[in-house]
Amino acid sequence: MSTSAERPVGLEGVLRDGVAVRLRALPYDDPVAQDLVEQVQQEYVARYGGRDEAVVDPAEFLPPQGLFLAAEVDGEPVGSGAWRAMGAGLAEIKRLYVAPGYRRRGLGQLIVDALERTAAQAGYRSVVLNSGARQPEALRLYEQLGYGPVTPYGVYACAPDAVFLGKDLPAVTPCSSDRASVDESSSNGREESTWAS
Repeated sequence: MSTSAERPVGLEGVLRDGVAVRLRALPYDDPVAQDLVEQVQQEYVARYGGRDEAVVDPAEFLPPQGLFLAAEVDGEPVGSGAWRAMGAGLAEIKRLYVAPGYRRRGLGQLIVDALERTAAQAGYRSVVLNSGARQPEALRLYEQLGYGPVTPYGVYACAPDAVFLGKDLPAVTPCSSDRASVDESSSNGREESTWAS
């Protein structure tokens, strides 16, 4: 895989209401990242009655085999998203989270767009994820972004409420810049209110 996604810097965007967002790459075990992951886990507890049981090794989210992004507004973490390698040409999106005060403002899509772009820059051709029936906001967002059903995998492969989705990524030219900009136009006016994947 390419190393073009090793340390994306300058990933910035603007929410639909004009608020500026910075996406910052962090190690998965960084305290800020761990706080965001804990917020995701608490959403799982509230919606499913327990934490995500999937095994996660922080090293899986180190470039170029993975990436963890923290979304910040005025230096405060307000969301997250990550991807990790799943095999030849395939990456898995994990830990998509938007803090309650930032939902329905386009942040979830900004994060997913950045994850897809950085995975493509690193040489991955497709992404997959698993979500659940009790996450209708996330499922709507993924549908709007072109995700479709894929073969179940992992610890939740046989779980009745689990939903497995995937998407092919556009090809990226070798000269693509790491300083990609995430802007308001990428939302195409779509409504989203995702909080986790």
